[in-house]
Amino acid sequence: MLPYNLSIPGDSRMRNALLAVLMMLLAGTAATATGTQKQVKADDLLKAAKAKAADKNKAIFMTFGASWCEACHQLETFLAVPEVSAILDKYFVLVSITYGELVAGHPEWDTPGADTLMERYDGLNSRGAVNLPFVALLDQKGKLIANSKQPGKTKDPNANTGFPTEPEEIAWFVGMIRKGAPTLTDEEAHVLQEGLRKTAADQ
Repeated sequence: MLPYNLSIPGDSRMRNALLAVLMMLLAGTAATATGTQKQVKADDLLKAAKAKAADKNKAIFMTFGASWCEACHQLETFLAVPEVSAILDKYFVLVSITYGELVAGHPEWDTPGADTLMERYDGLNSRGAVNLPFVALLDQKGKLIANSKQPGKTKDPNANTGFPTEPEEIAWFVGMIRKGAPTLTDEEAHVLQEGLRKTAADQ
């Protein structure tokens, strides 16, 4: 709302022009605050990632997560570690997809089309649900290389690891990353393992 005592010097045309600009800025701010800005579609994010991956000769590291998901924040913390980020950026184009915000009462926060990609990359378990975060490693054409479902992790053969915290989970998760980055060195793998271990221990 404009203050009642707003006073802009100059002739009437200048005042009107300045007021119009100010109102546009305020409207844009309000749209941002209420989350009404148009979201980029999941397919468009994937399309951009495929183009970049082909140009840089990298694979794609796609994550699915939600605001309410503690394990998703653990994964975000791990990915933000400088040493980890440098290694993953060397081999992957990273893409973040928001999925599962219905649980928090805000389905509009989901990346449009996220559910389609989740199904495409086999993110659902045998009950049609998903454990977050979910990771899908893709080639430059968007074909699935590997995902974070760990065979034999539970009685459900389609169970997702989420964020790995136990030593065997961490070892398996790094092994999954190797499938998308076959030239990953032992030293780099060790950095990733330590990053996962430290992030798990700090939470």
